[in-house]
Amino acid sequence: MTAVAGLLASMLTACGQVTGDDAPAVVVGTTDTFAVSKASPAPFDPAAAYDVSSWNVMRNAFQTLLRMPRSGTRPVRDAAESCGFTDARNEQYRCTLRKGLTFSNGHKLDARDVEYSISRILGIRFANGPASLLSGISKVEATSDREIVFQLRKPDATFPYKIATPAASIVDQESYPKDGFLKGFKTVGSGPYTLEVDADAGKTVFTRNADYKGGLRIHSEKVELRSFRDSAAMEKALRAGDIDLMNRTISPKQIERLESAPEDNIDLVQQPGQEIRYLVFNTDDATAGRLAVRKAMAKVIDRESLVRDVYERTADPLYSLVPSGVPGHRNSFFNKYGESGIESARRTLRTAGLIPPVEVELAFTTDHYGSVTSKEFKQLKKQLEDTGLFAVEMKGLPWDTYRTDALKGKYQVYGYGWFPDFPDADNYIAPFFEKNNFLNTPYISSEIRNQVIPQTRQKTDRVRTEAGFARAQDIVADEVPVLPLWQGKQFIAARDDITGAEWALNSSSVLQLWELGRSTES
Repeated sequence: MTAVAGLLASMLTACGQVTGDDAPAVVVGTTDTFAVSKASPAPFDPAAAYDVSSWNVMRNAFQTLLRMPRSGTRPVRDAAESCGFTDARNEQYRCTLRKGLTFSNGHKLDARDVEYSISRILGIRFANGPASLLSGISKVEATSDREIVFQLRKPDATFPYKIATPAASIVDQESYPKDGFLKGFKTVGSGPYTLEVDADAGKTVFTRNADYKGGLRIHSEKVELRSFRDSAAMEKALRAGDIDLMNRTISPKQIERLESAPEDNIDLVQQPGQEIRYLVFNTDDATAGRLAVRKAMAKVIDRESLVRDVYERTADPLYSLVPSGVPGHRNSFFNKYGESGIESARRTLRTAGLIPPVEVELAFTTDHYGSVTSKEFKQLKKQLEDTGLFAVEMKGLPWDTYRTDALKGKYQVYGYGWFPDFPDADNYIAPFFEKNNFLNTPYISSEIRNQVIPQTRQKTDRVRTEAGFARAQDIVADEVPVLPLWQGKQFIAARDDITGAEWALNSSSVLQLWELGRSTES
C-alpha cells in the first residue's frame, strides 16, 4: 500500500520493536556497488568520496559536528555540544565538542582530529572528491581539546549546512594519512555504526557502535546493505523475504506495480524529492560551445513527455536548476522558452549560420543512476532527431570512466544527476558555477560567481536570498551552460514489519539506517 510519511509515523509509534544483540539484521537492498578503482581509490574515505551511494554508507559510520535533523532544514548537533558564528559578518564559526567522544578503534576524538580532518581534505583536494564544498575555509584551528574555530574567506551563512555533510566527516588522525587515502573499504569513525565490507559478496554490514555519543537514537543493532545487479533482482529478493527494504534504484515500472497491485506485506513510501537530472554542455566545444545550439535544444526538448513516457510520472518536469520545494525556486527556462517548438529553434540555428541537422553527441553513464537512464537518453535522441534539426550520436559509459572523462572535458553534451548536499538554493547554484566547481566546466558567469554567490551567503535569513537566486536562474536560462530536465520523487519499498522507513531518507536522499527497526507486530 502507498503510505504517506506522516501517517506511517503515527501508525508505527504504537508498534513494539525487536531489539537486542540477537535481533536479526535489517537487510536493505540497493543496486549501488562499491569497488576500488583509479577513479574511486577509497570509496568511503571522506577526502575521496562525493556521490550519494558512498555518502549513504559514510553518513552511518562517521560523525560530523552537525547533522541534518530527522525533519526540518536547519542543522542540529552531532559530535558538537554547541556551534555558532562568533561575529556579525558570518566569517568566524566556533564549535565545542561533546565530552568523551571516541573512534571505533578506541582512540580518543578531540578537536585536533577535527582540525586534521578538515585540513586533510583541503590539502588532498582530490578531483572527484568534495573539497570544493569546504573551500571557503581559510583556516581551521583546535584552540583546546574540545574547541574548534573556523575562519572563513568570505561571509557564508550556509557554512553550518556544509559541516553537516559527510564531506566534513571526522577521522582519526592516527589512522588516515595526511597526503593520501585510507584505501580499500576500511573506516575508522565515531558514528552510530561500525562497518564491515565484503565487496565480493556485495554486502556491507553495519553494527551498532556501543561507544557512539551523539544526538541520534539507533533503532537496530545491525543493518546489512546488500547489492544487486539490477532492480528486478532486488524486487524479487524483497518479495521472497530475503531483504526487508529497497531504495536505490526502484524503476518506474516497479513503482507502478506496487501502487496498482499492492502486496499485503509490502508498503511503498513516497516522499517529495530534491534530486535533479540535467544536461551539461562543454562550452569550449565547437558545437556545444555555440549558444544557438544550446538554446535550440532548450526549445525542443519535451520534459513533459520525458517524465510521462520514461519515468511514468515518478518525476516532475524541471525548468530550473533549483527544484520546486526549495526556497528560491524559479521556472526560468519555462519563462524564457515556454513551448517554443521546432520553428523557433530552426530560426535560432539559422540566425547563427548553422544548417540543420547539427551533429551532436549525447553521453551518459550506464551504471550509476539506474537502468532507466539508457531509455531516457534514447528518448532525448528521438526528440531531437524528430525535429530534423539534430543528428545525435549516443555514447554510454561506466561511471568510473564517465566521471573522470567528464571532468577532462571529453564530451560535448552529457547527463548528470545531482543529489543536494543540503536543502538550500545555494547548493544548486554554487557547486556548478563557483571557482573549482563540481563540473569543472569552462563556462563562467562572473555575475553569479562574484555577485550572487557571495551576496546570498551573507544573509542568515535565507528567505532574503530569493531575489539573488532568481537572478542566477535567469542567467542560466539565458546562457544554457546546463539544461535541467526533471526532478525526482523518493520511494522506499519495505516489508510491513520494518519500522522507520518513513524517516530512512533525508532531504538529500541520503540513507539514515539508524532509523530502521523491526516491529514485533505484523
